[in-house]
Amino acid sequence: MRELIISLLLIITFSSLGFTQNINQKIVDSLFVIASSGELKYRDLVEPAIDEMAQLGKDIVPLLVDKFTTKSARERLTIINILKKIGKDAVPYLIYSLKNPNGLIVQRVCWALGDIKDSSAVDALIDIRGHHRWQVRDQALGALGKIQDNKADDAILFGFGDDIGQVRKAVAVSAGKLKVLESAPLLVHQLGDDFYGARMSAAEALLKFDSVYIVELLADSLQSENDFVKSLGCYLMGQIGSDKAIEILYELIQTSDEKTETEAALALIDADPDDLCGYQNVILQKVSNRLSLLKIESAIQAAQNEKEESQK
Repeated sequence: MRELIISLLLIITFSSLGFTQNINQKIVDSLFVIASSGELKYRDLVEPAIDEMAQLGKDIVPLLVDKFTTKSARERLTIINILKKIGKDAVPYLIYSLKNPNGLIVQRVCWALGDIKDSSAVDALIDIRGHHRWQVRDQALGALGKIQDNKADDAILFGFGDDIGQVRKAVAVSAGKLKVLESAPLLVHQLGDDFYGARMSAAEALLKFDSVYIVELLADSLQSENDFVKSLGCYLMGQIGSDKAIEILYELIQTSDEKTETEAALALIDADPDDLCGYQNVILQKVSNRLSLLKIESAIQAAQNEKEESQK
């Protein structure tokens, strides 16, 4: 039924405008109104309209790119969705559009290329890694991570030096997806980034690398004067949970300042929730700060609760 309605809509639109073969802007606009509509009356027509537009193929791509200046999030996502359905046939014009003087269009084209994930776009995305508009750099470097072609490794390394936190976040995510080994020390350094998103993305990325190597890097970083680096370094050690990581965390409890001692204790509980190493009593006796003790006791209880839930 929905397919019939869409077909009838196309026939009526084509006939009323006097076109029978060539794609026309007004025809595209008519379908796009339905495809991007949030109105209840169009609910059952949205997906068929998107499919119909995608079936028009590469010839519709320039018309879709022109719509990328929209302020509507729904319309923007609809354009991306249609381009994804068109797939690799859309890529040549999208690459061409990376030279568009409108930076807003360029950043959204980068987004589309990342979602399509065709490796033929890699070189063009690399070429704009230093674009004057930070939103373009953000989307271009993020797209390279989504495509996952290691030809982009050097571009990702280049991005770590960006002065915008959001771009550094995108770089960290892409470095993790591509597993750029040379980026690991840079990711450890980024654990101390002023921007929350950049340092947390760096932490997530580090967990995707070989744990033995990462533990070695983190061991040195735990002596940093940056509290973010020490805190996230402990957290990552706890997530890795190897024998070496546990050993380093235990040493920190014995030798560090009160704040690091607490971070290391919490990480040690993450690493050894069943207390197989028997460190929990040592921790409880060592920590004197009442607030820190409450955090540690709460973490121990949470670990026990999680274990009980998993056994049900």
